[in-house]
Amino acid sequence: MSAAGSGGAAPSGAPLRVGVLASGGGTNLQALIDARDAGALGPARLVVVGSNVAGCGALDRARAAGLDTFVVEHRGHATREAFDRALVAELRARQVDLVVLAGFMRIVTAELLGAFPDRIVNIHPSLLPAFPGVHSQKQAFDYGVKMTGCTVHFVELGVDSGPIIAQAVVPVLEDDDAERLRLRILAEEHKLLPAVVRALAEGRVSREGRRVRVAKD
Repeated sequence: MSAAGSGGAAPSGAPLRVGVLASGGGTNLQALIDARDAGALGPARLVVVGSNVAGCGALDRARAAGLDTFVVEHRGHATREAFDRALVAELRARQVDLVVLAGFMRIVTAELLGAFPDRIVNIHPSLLPAFPGVHSQKQAFDYGVKMTGCTVHFVELGVDSGPIIAQAVVPVLEDDDAERLRLRILAEEHKLLPAVVRALAEGRVSREGRRVRVAKD
């Protein structure tokens, strides 16, 4: 994408072909599937789900929804770069336009980023740039913040450091514990991610440097 452009958009009039990468249970993937089934993804088309963990719940959800799947186990590759090259081959074979990281527990390299420039997004359970990395919900709870939430952002080489596309705010309640807070954040993730994928598919997302704008639908 140039300094000002539309991230993720497919050629005019064509559906946006979306590939999802996941490592765990796949609840954010399920939110995308449910949005698809409800006609809420606009011109976005879920075409494949890939994982580095054979037998993870996300793959089960994908197969139940009739989606193509693949597994590339990271332990079978000598370097992160070699692993990412294998991912790129699988995604390109399905003609993927946009890559969505939905609980994908791997740090990506320039091999993947270069193959899909400004066309990889991630969902993270905090209001970035606060609390990047793992266990963000507990980090926020233990820190004592009054507000936290979730973020969808473009992916770059830094950990959870890419330009922010959209965020949802979740208040920390007086009677919260870390698990209750995690579940309330997760509920917002399930709304935010499909909304961003639809906006990308409709060409409503533009970026200038780190400033990202999402036009109203």
